[in-house]
Amino acid sequence: MTRPSHPTESGKPGLHPRNQHRSGYAFEALARACPELAPFVHPSPTGTPTIDFGDPEAVLTLNRALLLADYGLASWDLPAGYLCPPIPGRADYLHCLADLLAGDGPIPHGPSVRILDIGVGANLVYPIVGRADYGWSFVGTDIDADALAWAGKLVRANPLLRGTVELRRQASPRAVFAGVTKAREHFAACLCNPPFHASSAEARDGTLRKLRNLAGRTLRRDAQATLNFGGRANELVCPGGERGFATRMIAESARVPDLCGWFTCLVSKSENLPALEHAASRAGAAEHRVIPMVQGQKRSRILAWRFSTPPGA
Repeated sequence: MTRPSHPTESGKPGLHPRNQHRSGYAFEALARACPELAPFVHPSPTGTPTIDFGDPEAVLTLNRALLLADYGLASWDLPAGYLCPPIPGRADYLHCLADLLAGDGPIPHGPSVRILDIGVGANLVYPIVGRADYGWSFVGTDIDADALAWAGKLVRANPLLRGTVELRRQASPRAVFAGVTKAREHFAACLCNPPFHASSAEARDGTLRKLRNLAGRTLRRDAQATLNFGGRANELVCPGGERGFATRMIAESARVPDLCGWFTCLVSKSENLPALEHAASRAGAAEHRVIPMVQGQKRSRILAWRFSTPPGA
């Protein structure tokens, strides 16, 4: 069964109503909480404070300021070369997931709500936001041992995360759930932001397009540094790209239908959606939903599916 989902606020597309970044960044307050942000803040053409979002160091420092000021971290950093995600968009995924878990009832809070994060990465953003906003506990998986080692340092350095975020290495690049989940283990939901591109050349072209959009005209001389900062190959590229990964995820979920109450995956390319919805139906999902998200000019959606429907749902 397919059940349509609706935008979070009728007539006003944008960030989720519970997203604390809905009104934009309070740069002056963030700079007070994280003084190293101050040198990157400057007036925009309209006179409001901003940063150069094409500058990787500025974006990294903004992320640190947000996570310290708004999400209760004691410290946060990221190794060179790893994906530095925009916090508001990641938070929106979690707020939409909270609505999905709530159904027609209250939003579930607390560490008894276990979430499986496929491809947690070195940045650990989903567990950080999910812990801070909802108190959930997380198991994060990744194929990159270095990313997990860094994420482990973040867990140990932050009381918010200790004891409620577990990290597991996925030894097989082709597997999603096998090898990182246990028999009779259960999660309220899984989330995944899959690699977007099918090849390194495609990933590079996509990053260059983003840089041109940010610059508005031509690329800066340090564009190569920005490209390097935009994510490691395993974060950006996989066989078949986003569609290939999500298709494999759906097929594998059918072999462990009781692992998660809801299986979810971010779908950035709208043209991939029909094939993925068909894959969910073919895999035997009792229900699937498409949850739209809008962040500025960017539109994406979450595909959610489950293999059993609770009574009264």
